[in-house]
Amino acid sequence: VQLQASGGGLVQPGGSLRLSCAASGFTFDDYSMGWVRQDPGKPRELVASVTSGGSTNFADSVKGRFTISRGNAKNTVYLQMNSLKPEDTAVYYCNAPSGYGTLVLFGWGQGTQVTVSS
Repeated sequence: VQLQASGGGLVQPGGSLRLSCAASGFTFDDYSMGWVRQDPGKPRELVASVTSGGSTNFADSVKGRFTISRGNAKNTVYLQMNSLKPEDTAVYYCNAPSGYGTLVLFGWGQGTQVTVSS
C-alpha cells in the first residue's frame, strides 16, 4: 500500500489549500478514506472521512470549513481547506479509517505539512 499526500504549504490565516492523496496497492473503491493530522504536542485528529459511496464526516474543529471528496477513477482523495486557522497547522496524512477513533487500516505514508501563519 502506498499513500502519498501533497498540496501542503504555508498560508495566511483565512486562506485556502487543497490537499491530494494518491493511493495504490489496494482496492480503493472498497474503503472509506480519511485525512488525519498530527502536530507535535497535540493529539492526532481524524479531521474528515468519506465512504466509498461518498458520505462524509468531519471533526467539529473543521466542520463548515473543510470538505473531502474522492475520485475513484484516479484512486485519489482530496481535502479542500478554507478559512484556515493557525490551529490547523499540522502534518496531514491520508489513510483508511478503521472506525475506531484515529486508528487506521494501513501504514502511514508520506504526509504533507500545512502551516497557517501570518
